[in-house]
Amino acid sequence: MKVLVLNCGSSSIKYQFFDTEEQVALAKGVVERIGMSSAILSHSRHDGDNIKIVGEILDHAIAIEYVLGVMLSKNHGVIDDKDEIDAIGHRVVHGGETFSGSVLLTPEVMNVLQENIELAPLHNPPNIKGIQAVSRILPGKPQCGVFDTSFHVKMPPKAYLYGIPFELYKKYKIRRYGFHGTSHRFVSKVAAEKLGKKYEDLKIITAHLGNGCSMAAIKNGLSIDTTMGFTPLEGLLMGTRSGDLDPMLILYIMGKEGLSLSEAQTLLNKHSGLIGISGESSDMREIQIAVREGHKRATYAFDIFNYKIKKYVGAYAAAMGGLDALVFTGGIGENSFEVREEVCKDMGFLGIELDDKRNINKEEIISTDSSKVSVLRIPTNEELVIALDTADIVKSLQEEQAAIK
Repeated sequence: MKVLVLNCGSSSIKYQFFDTEEQVALAKGVVERIGMSSAILSHSRHDGDNIKIVGEILDHAIAIEYVLGVMLSKNHGVIDDKDEIDAIGHRVVHGGETFSGSVLLTPEVMNVLQENIELAPLHNPPNIKGIQAVSRILPGKPQCGVFDTSFHVKMPPKAYLYGIPFELYKKYKIRRYGFHGTSHRFVSKVAAEKLGKKYEDLKIITAHLGNGCSMAAIKNGLSIDTTMGFTPLEGLLMGTRSGDLDPMLILYIMGKEGLSLSEAQTLLNKHSGLIGISGESSDMREIQIAVREGHKRATYAFDIFNYKIKKYVGAYAAAMGGLDALVFTGGIGENSFEVREEVCKDMGFLGIELDDKRNINKEEIISTDSSKVSVLRIPTNEELVIALDTADIVKSLQEEQAAIK
């Protein structure tokens, strides 16, 4: 099956076109600066052909038209006709409490997505725009939604409820939702395959470390806890996000600095984390360079980043009653051997023993042969998960329709 995967942001669309039978991306790219002058479409084909197009792309519908245009082009395309696209899979950030898995996007589902805009005001609206644009441009093509939150929906109440009046949870759906669920699901399943063990028998901690960071405790195939909460702000220190802090702290700062609600949100989401502490950068690669050059604040940022991950490893091992595997993924998790080294240092009491050579060489299994806990470095592939989920849903739908006939 040929599936087009779309990740629609406020001013960008990332896309990949998959052959799900071969699990190969035939083409991929991104449209940036949607709604601005000189928007850019960057497109690459699986054989290495690349092209950049600059044009006036006013909205998501025009952006998708551009994507289809380059996919159909004789010189740079991968299809001869739009009908070769069997289905479209969308990354949707927030499914609320309704969706515990990927779904066919029906009018009823779209109504729920509209209701969840309040829970993800920055992300769900552009996700919805992309879905609506595809409905107009490719009418009749099945579309599926794969949610960042759905993998965590089955967490127990003791993990997702906050210590606030219960009425506020019922009234405003205030609870821990968690994000990066598609990534956590993918790498934890791959880890089980690499270890040759049944997914349902394992206790796994996954650490998705990029500009945004989160961890998950996955016991017997289910996410039982995760670091991000009601929003993606909670949990680990991130590139520009604060992570965990005393709730009273922000009220204190707002009073001292005279900040509005909007300004406080910007402070916590855009000017905190690695950039806020270091004053150098939100990019871990630049932080590590600054550390080597002796920058004290960069060293603070690096140490805090790793310390918080280490704390959650201990907490989640306790929550699951043990640990079989620790998995690193995401831009930092996959590429920074220094971060992996610092997180795993002095963790022998948990059964974690890192093999320094394997770690530096970026092997898949980076723990020693004698380590009781397997430590793995697994590149994530959320787009492939979206494509495969979409293909499964559409095939099931086709089988049901065939049975009726």
